[in-house]
Amino acid sequence: MEDWGPVIVAVILFVLLSPGLLFQIPGHRGCMEFFNFQTSAAAIMVHALLYFASISVFLLVLKLHLYLG
Repeated sequence: MEDWGPVIVAVILFVLLSPGLLFQIPGHRGCMEFFNFQTSAAAIMVHALLYFASISVFLLVLKLHLYLG
C-alpha cells in the first residue's frame, strides 16, 4: 500500500466533520452552532452526508494521491 492520499484525506475529513467538534448542523438552538461538543441524530446524518460528498470530491473527482517512500 503505497498510496496514502485516501487515508490521510479520510482521517482529516473525519476529524473536521465530527458533529460538535468545530461546528454542528443542525444545532440544538439554531441552524448552526460552533464548538458545542454535543451531537444529535440529525446532526450525525447531516455530517455523514457532508463527509461522503467531501470524500467523493477529493478521491474520485480530484484523484488525490500521495505516495511515500
